[in-house]
Amino acid sequence: MEKHWSVVCALILALSAYLHFNAAFAAAADRNLTAKPGVCPRRHWGSGMCAEFCSNDSDCPTKEKCCYNGCGHECTAPYTVKPGRCAPPQGTPMCAEYCYHDGQCPGEQKCCRTTCGHACSKPC
Repeated sequence: MEKHWSVVCALILALSAYLHFNAAFAAAADRNLTAKPGVCPRRHWGSGMCAEFCSNDSDCPTKEKCCYNGCGHECTAPYTVKPGRCAPPQGTPMCAEYCYHDGQCPGEQKCCRTTCGHACSKPC
């Protein structure tokens, strides 16, 4: 009977050590998941796809952040304001939201108002 208790004590000790080291390694891994600079853009309409495409910024490529899309999380370019001004809207009406902020536009382009929405265009 005494041997039985020593085996039980050894198993409890081994389980405690395993749980302690597992928690310590998990905490160390969490410290490596640092947030990228920038702010997630505000949603302007409805909700995005109800799926979890990321759980933190380290799941996202380059400078993208893991942002709430109104239902789930997805990698998104952080909110950015580039230098320059947008020209007044003119020409063919574009009634669509092709962008919400400058960070979603390539190069030096800005997210500018169109006659009926927003699109990337060269600043003036």
